[in-house]
Amino acid sequence: MTNKKWAVKRITVNLATQEAEKLEKYCQQTGRPATDVIRELIRGLPITSEENGIGIGRD
Repeated sequence: MTNKKWAVKRITVNLATQEAEKLEKYCQQTGRPATDVIRELIRGLPITSEENGIGIGRD
């Protein structure tokens, strides 16, 4: 078994009540932690082109 080291950046996300409830319900139904669900959703995001003036890492 390989020991993976993760570079971790902690973030806080403010969710509307309905969004938080939906996430909690999904996690209960699937038995998965919210962190895993959110990571999977982020990994599925398309990467946009810098040529369009839109890119990852801009605040």
